[in-house]
Amino acid sequence: MAAVLIIAAVLAALLWPRSWLVIQEGKALRYAFPTTSGSDFVLRWTHSVEKEDWEERFQIQTDGSLMLVETRFKTFGAGVPAAVGSETRLEQGWVVMSGIHRPVDPLHVQAAEAEHYRLCFQGRTLDLTHPGVPPILTFTTREAPLLTMLPARFGTWWRQWRSP
Repeated sequence: MAAVLIIAAVLAALLWPRSWLVIQEGKALRYAFPTTSGSDFVLRWTHSVEKEDWEERFQIQTDGSLMLVETRFKTFGAGVPAAVGSETRLEQGWVVMSGIHRPVDPLHVQAAEAEHYRLCFQGRTLDLTHPGVPPILTFTTREAPLLTMLPARFGTWWRQWRSP
């Protein structure tokens, strides 16, 4: 009886759909992270002209869509907006523009090695760039069972994670 319950629980965990933040490179599923409505993630990269880090925070909406909600940077320069969102403030050396409500679903990013793109999610940071041709990454959400996300989950687990 206990074995049947264990098998049923494992099957349910593998087959029950849940929400995922997925990152694709072309048609290949590169990463998959379990998520919920209201979760957020940050893309961090080095600005090509200013040579300072830039961050954009995205939030997963109730309907699963992605919304840009905040941007942070250290210096004004080429391509930097004068004002975005409902509030601009200085915070520990960063210019922070929050109160942005810009849908970006799906989100496409060319993760060039020179800009050193990183994903900050759930307290961890993951490098998104690799040598060679810069990948075009597509960020979106998906309802799917763990079984269909396993290849991307194993890829995520095997890659080097480091603290932000």
